[in-house]
Amino acid sequence: MAARAFPGSAGPEIEALAGTIERVTFHSPETGFCVLKVQARGKRDLVPVIGHAPAIAAGEWITATGIWHTDRQHGVQFKADTLKVTPPTGVEGIEKYLASGHMRGIGPAMAKRIVAAFGEGTFEIIEAEPQRLPEIAGIGPKRAARIIAGWAEQKAVREIMLFLHAQGVGTARAVRIFKTYGHDAIAVMTEDPYRLAKDIRGIGFKTADAIAMKLGLTPEAPQRLRAGISFALQTATDGGHCALPVAELIKLAGDLLGIDAALIRAALLDVLETGEVVQDILGDKACIFLAGLHAAERMIAERLLRRMKGAPPWPEIDLARALSWVQDKTGKTLSPSQGEAVRLVLGAKLAVITGGPGVGKTSTLDTILRILRAKGVQVLLAAPTGRAAKRMTEQTGLEAKTIHRLLEIDPKHGGFSRNEDNPLACDLLVIDETSMVDVPLMNALTKAVPEHAALLLVGDVDQLPSVGPGQVLADVIASGAIPVARLTEVFRQAAESRIVVNAHRINAGKMPEPAARGADSDFHLIEIDEPEPAVATLIEVVTRRIPARFSLDPVRDVQVLTPMQRGVLGARNLNHELQAVLNPNPAISVERFGWRFSPGDRVMESQNDYDREVFNGDLGTVARIDEDEGAVIVDFDGREVVYPYGELDTLVPAYATTIHKSQGSEYPAVVIPLAMQHWTMLARNLLYTGVTRGKRLVVLLGQRKALGIAVRGGHTKPRWTKLRAWLGQGASVEAVRR
Repeated sequence: MAARAFPGSAGPEIEALAGTIERVTFHSPETGFCVLKVQARGKRDLVPVIGHAPAIAAGEWITATGIWHTDRQHGVQFKADTLKVTPPTGVEGIEKYLASGHMRGIGPAMAKRIVAAFGEGTFEIIEAEPQRLPEIAGIGPKRAARIIAGWAEQKAVREIMLFLHAQGVGTARAVRIFKTYGHDAIAVMTEDPYRLAKDIRGIGFKTADAIAMKLGLTPEAPQRLRAGISFALQTATDGGHCALPVAELIKLAGDLLGIDAALIRAALLDVLETGEVVQDILGDKACIFLAGLHAAERMIAERLLRRMKGAPPWPEIDLARALSWVQDKTGKTLSPSQGEAVRLVLGAKLAVITGGPGVGKTSTLDTILRILRAKGVQVLLAAPTGRAAKRMTEQTGLEAKTIHRLLEIDPKHGGFSRNEDNPLACDLLVIDETSMVDVPLMNALTKAVPEHAALLLVGDVDQLPSVGPGQVLADVIASGAIPVARLTEVFRQAAESRIVVNAHRINAGKMPEPAARGADSDFHLIEIDEPEPAVATLIEVVTRRIPARFSLDPVRDVQVLTPMQRGVLGARNLNHELQAVLNPNPAISVERFGWRFSPGDRVMESQNDYDREVFNGDLGTVARIDEDEGAVIVDFDGREVVYPYGELDTLVPAYATTIHKSQGSEYPAVVIPLAMQHWTMLARNLLYTGVTRGKRLVVLLGQRKALGIAVRGGHTKPRWTKLRAWLGQGASVEAVRR
């Protein structure tokens, strides 16, 4: 696609366009996306216009701002950022508008009769003298009432859109606001514009703050200060924290708002009184929690402690006989540490199995499941991501679901259908990749496990904690309150893999040992001097060397994992560079939110989308682009999901992604760039997590100094959470409240 720009300018020229809508080629009531044919002022031919409007009809007059661009298939189009619609004034336009089906109770024949009777004064009569409508043959009291209501609704929509545009809101976002609040949109924004940042995806605090300033709020306005504190806490949860020390929170909010710390301290007292946030002690620091996360951690602790005190729901098992029986079935003999893990799990109502790659977690779990299923125990298996659940199914031969699917998402009412009142039907629930489970999800999960059932948490505690707030698995293990089987012995077959050996070396604080040059190995280290030239090396490794030597497909099989989004070796830049090489000249594409999307592109969902049932970190491939519907269709492991153009803000290319986003996934090959520009993120558990994502091949492309910092650097920054303390205290909720 090409966009017209001034010579030497930084971007496309913004232009204005006005004219009459001759035809609505497409309009989505859900997203507002529309494709119009417009008789534009000063243009001989009809102009294709693409934009957003909550409601649109032929005959209406539009004024739009946007850019001209050339589409390979459809030619020159006008892409509107703002689209203002007003009713037509001429007789022909009025008739076309009424006949469009846009007005309830009026079809083409009726439209012709109304305009013949009332002419250019049609709209004034509908609004000011609606009692005259029955003068038209075929309009009785009921139809007249529908016409009056329809006109009032369209008028209200136009007024809301004009208000939103006046506050600097583009039409696509304005449609989202209208769809969220309906006819209350003006009232909501006037009363509390900061609600937009909480309620509407794609609108952050800065956008809401700009709207608030336009509406006349002062920088010191109490509601702005309260909103800034809440947003600063929300930003902390995006970094994995459940709370922040008071001093850190005040500094973060002060930087965000540009306001003196004393004012923020006073506002914090007001926010505490509302109950939206809670103050509690972590270590020796006073910390502020979002109330929901504080309650969630407390309730998780209570439920886990209560479950731990109960007896498992199966009869006592003769372990020696059971292990011998499994060995006869599988031909595999467990190590003493695996046998001890089986004994611990079979004797507990709540337990944890943890360990790194190659230590036998899978065979240990398989043994436990075989023994219990032979006893008639009803088992459910789940994992945080679709890929992890699929791998669990392949390893155990039993169906495993994502936790979200297991708990049965209820998008209509929010949350999940499975809870205390509608628990899961099982005697044992097994959760794999538990290091990925955050506090909100663990809270929902522990609600849904029936009282009698046992719970087994499986995962590698040395990996990165969850993307969302909390560090559930690490806190559970560190509390000392829950039985834990830690497997450490690397089995002989696994030890033949340099990936496994080097993962354990990294985890022990030792530098990885690459294969000798030219040796056949599954782990390679390519040293680089500077990041900029390394981009070309990385592209060559992904697109030429790996496919040639290992017969792997560079799009389907190779995943670039990087510590950060920013920088030349960050995910953003590498995605642009890799896409240009791996999908260079697509026949059709769409550009939105700074990215190009084309069939064949590897993409990732970056947020939890309960309506579409795709979640943060889910990988897919663009299957096709439907220009008539204005949508990109993405294949997520065989399930097609539709993204209207206006809702592509949560979808990102995934030729490269961050190591954090790769949790729970395995790839045939991973390429990990590691440079000093990543220094704020260089940590042992980050590198360890990246290396353990590779199934057949790992290539580290890094500066030796950066690699050394990561290996010696311990873990990523600690998170502010209280789950460990509550579990360690063994306290009930009532005791904590006292």
